[in-house]
Amino acid sequence: MKIPLLDLNAQLATIRPELKDAVSRVIESTHYIMGPEVADLEQKIAGYSGVKYGIGVSSGTDALLVALMALDIQPGDWVITTPYSFFATAGVVSRLKAIPVFVDIDPETYNIDPLKLRDWFDQNPGKINKVKAIIPVHLYGQCADMDPILETADRYGIPVIEDAAQAIGSQYPSKTGIKRAGSMGTMGCFSFFPSKNLGGIGDGGMVVTNDSALAEKLVKLRNHGSHPKYFHSMIGGNFRLDTIQAAVLLIKLPHLESWSRARQVHATHYDTRLNIPELKIPTVAYRREFHIYNQYILSVADKRDELRKWLSENQIGNEVYYPVPFHLQECFKDLGYRKGDFPNSEYAAEHTIALPVYPELTMEMQDYVVEKIKTFYKA
Repeated sequence: MKIPLLDLNAQLATIRPELKDAVSRVIESTHYIMGPEVADLEQKIAGYSGVKYGIGVSSGTDALLVALMALDIQPGDWVITTPYSFFATAGVVSRLKAIPVFVDIDPETYNIDPLKLRDWFDQNPGKINKVKAIIPVHLYGQCADMDPILETADRYGIPVIEDAAQAIGSQYPSKTGIKRAGSMGTMGCFSFFPSKNLGGIGDGGMVVTNDSALAEKLVKLRNHGSHPKYFHSMIGGNFRLDTIQAAVLLIKLPHLESWSRARQVHATHYDTRLNIPELKIPTVAYRREFHIYNQYILSVADKRDELRKWLSENQIGNEVYYPVPFHLQECFKDLGYRKGDFPNSEYAAEHTIALPVYPELTMEMQDYVVEKIKTFYKA
């Protein structure tokens, strides 16, 4: 049996006619840049996420970048974030010649540890004025513990950008009620990369916010800082969301909830069957239905790479997200970090593995994955 890590063909089979019609309509309209589908998607994603404004952009990376630009992040400013995420989280900080400052993750959730974040501020009183933003990541589809993060940020008047690239639709039980990812900070950033729970047929992203002034600024920044056309009040970039991607995402959005529920069902099935001492199943920090399982991540006590090789030999897709924490990346060596500085992130990089969890996965396929893992440990 061959089981890929992700099978977009299986998803495509369920919505192919609607997607083709949507793409054809855009082609026939010739309104390829900022067509009406973009505004429609912005309104729907904002409503779904529980915020007032959505601003479609060219990728999840550009969503983070333009969010920082909207905060006027300058060279030399400090931005606190996690050392364990997809590269864009820290890369966009350096692109603006600002300085990423890392706080280690919670070993259970892989999200930034709010207690360590609070401790950083307690231990660095003379450096707080350099910090201009905090970027928590909702990794793998589960929200970071936002209440204490926001309490720390509010204490020092620091804006929070939620990196919700992997977490659209995930939820958090805040003190003021259940909140969607992206709705709790100053801004939230989504990615519509094809592998995401809501993915396009290319790159795409969105910034969401409740701040009308920031929303207006983001609209300008994504289009070279102009509004109206050819009148530039600031320097922006070409961060526009393609109409064709918006059209595709409008077809997929009504399916998002059912796709995420299917992932939750698959995660539950893995959890109940992977009762193997050498493996640690993903922690559910809040409620099962709050976690959208963009990835199903196992922590492997020993022989992670041997297990990966065994799964690949048996045609079971798997991946390591992510093998090198930011502080050990060559491009960040000038920051002065060393191995051992963030042990939880380093452990996760060396011991975790992602298994297939996409919605169209069958129970038979999952059982095959489980049996092959059990065979590996019996051997």
